[in-house]
Amino acid sequence: MTKHWWKEAVVYQIYPRSFNDSNGDGIGDIQGIIQKLPYLEKLGIDAVWLSPIYKSPNIDYGYDVADYYEINPEYGNMTDFEELVAKAKKHQIKIIMDLVLNHTSSEHKWFKEAKKGTDNPYHDYYIWRKPEQIKAQLEHEWTRNQWTFVPELGQYYFHLFDYRQPDLNWNNPQMRQELYKMMNFWVEKGVGGFRLDVIDLIGKDPDHGVTVNGPKLHPYLKEMYEAVFAGKDLLTVGETWSAGIKEAKQYIYENSHELTMVFEFQPLLLSQKRGMDKWHPVRINPQLLKKVLLNWQTKLDYEQGWNTLFWSNHDLARTASLLKTNDRHRIAAQKMLVGLQFFLKGTPFIYQGDELGMINVNFSKIEMLRDPESIDLVKKSDDKKTALRLVSQKGRDNARTPMQWNNSSQAGFTTGKSWIDINPNFLQINAQIEEADPNSIFNFYRKLIAIKKQSSILKYGDFEEINDVPAEVLAFMRSDETGSYRVFANLSRKAKRINYHISRKKVVVQNYPIKETGATYLLKPYELLVEKTYN
Repeated sequence: MTKHWWKEAVVYQIYPRSFNDSNGDGIGDIQGIIQKLPYLEKLGIDAVWLSPIYKSPNIDYGYDVADYYEINPEYGNMTDFEELVAKAKKHQIKIIMDLVLNHTSSEHKWFKEAKKGTDNPYHDYYIWRKPEQIKAQLEHEWTRNQWTFVPELGQYYFHLFDYRQPDLNWNNPQMRQELYKMMNFWVEKGVGGFRLDVIDLIGKDPDHGVTVNGPKLHPYLKEMYEAVFAGKDLLTVGETWSAGIKEAKQYIYENSHELTMVFEFQPLLLSQKRGMDKWHPVRINPQLLKKVLLNWQTKLDYEQGWNTLFWSNHDLARTASLLKTNDRHRIAAQKMLVGLQFFLKGTPFIYQGDELGMINVNFSKIEMLRDPESIDLVKKSDDKKTALRLVSQKGRDNARTPMQWNNSSQAGFTTGKSWIDINPNFLQINAQIEEADPNSIFNFYRKLIAIKKQSSILKYGDFEEINDVPAEVLAFMRSDETGSYRVFANLSRKAKRINYHISRKKVVVQNYPIKETGATYLLKPYELLVEKTYN
C-alpha cells in the first residue's frame, strides 16, 4: 500500500464565520483562526479544511464566489491568509481550501461580463438557452426553477441552486483552464489540498435532464488531475452525495488519476426517509448503519483507494444529535460514533465544535435562522411550529452557531454581537470545561487521535469483521504484524449481550466503566469497547 500523509492525518473543518472573531465585529476571521492554532495542535490536528473564504456576497455564505483570488474582507486579506499558512505549518498543520467549481456568484466578473452580450467571450462560461430550446423544461415547476431569464439577452441561464449562483459551463475548455490556473495559484500559496464542493455536478447535461454524474464528469476530473494535482502530494476530497461504492472507485482508485478521497453520505442518509429529502427525518436503523459501514470497509480495495470517516459538517446536523438520543445516552452515543471514526479504516474528519459535544439548537422563531434553505422552508410552511422543529433537527444553522470557547458573554467567540445567536447551552458545553474534564468528549477525541497517530494498525492495518454478535453490534478487528485491536460498538439504544470475554487489562478505549467480566459481556446502550493485543 502506498503511504501518504493524508492517509495518516486527522482533518478538522473550520467554518470561519463561526470559529473565532479577533476584532469584535461578530464574524469569525483568519486572525481568529491563527489565535486558536495552539488549541488545534493540542487536539492533535494535522490539517484544517477551511470553508470558503473568498470574496462573496454571502447569499450562501461563501459558497457563492465573487472572486476566487480575493479574500472576503470580513475574514481578512491575503496577507492574513499567508500568515495563517506559515504559522499553521509551525504547528504541523496543513491548510485545505474549499473550492466551489460548479457555480459562481452572479456578482463574479465572469457573469457580469456574460450578461453584456452573446458575443462576449465570457458568455459561454455559463449555460445559456433561448426560450424555445427549453420549452419543455419551463413547463415543469422543478426544472423551470433551474432557469432564470435575462430580458436584455432574451436568454435563460441555468442554476442548480439559487438564481444568484449561476452554473459554470464545463463544456468550455477556456473556462476550465481558468479554473485550473486559479487552483495552481492556491497550490503555490502553500495549501495542502482542496475539498471540492458538489463536484459530481460539473459534468451535467441539462438539455437531457442530467444534473449529476454526467458523461463528461470523469474526463473533466482526469484533466484537472493532470493540470493541477499530478506530481503533488495533495489531499483532494470531493463532495459526492450521489456516490455509492461503485462510483467512489471511479473517483479514488489510484489508476483513475482523479481524487484521493470522496465524502460519501450513505450512513447519514439513513437519518431521513428513503427517497425523501432531509426534511423527512427518521431514527437511524442500527442494522442498516452497520451494513453501510461494513460495505465501505470491505468492498473498497484500500490498496487502490482511500475512504473518509465523518459524521458532520457545515451542511449537517450535529454529531451529538445524530442518533436522537436522550441526555442520559448523548455523551456515550457520541463517543461511540467518534470511536468508529478512529478505528475504522480511513481518514477522520472532525467538524468544529463536535470535539466539545456541541448539539443542535432549539430554533423557536424564524428570526433566529440565517440559512436560506431553512428560512425558505419555514416561510413556505403552513405549520410554522412543525417547520421550526424540523429545522432544529436537520437545518444547517445547527452546525453554524459559533464555537463555544468559555462561559463568558458570547461564549468567548466575540467581544461584539455574534452574526447568529450562540447556542444557549454554552454555559454547560464549552472548551474551557471540556479541556479541564479528563472524561470529557474533548479529551476522548485527544486520546483517540493520539492512539491513531502512534498506531501502524490504525493507519494501514487490515480490517476483518467479527460476525457472531447481535445484529445491532458492529464488531471488527484491525491488525498488522505489530498486534491487533478488537472493537465492539453497540449501535442501538438497547443493551446487547456478546459471547466474548472482555479483559480489563486489554481494554484501551471505552465509554462506560467496565463492571463485569466472564464468558459473556452485556454491552450497554451505545457502548464502545476496544481491546489491544500485542504480537
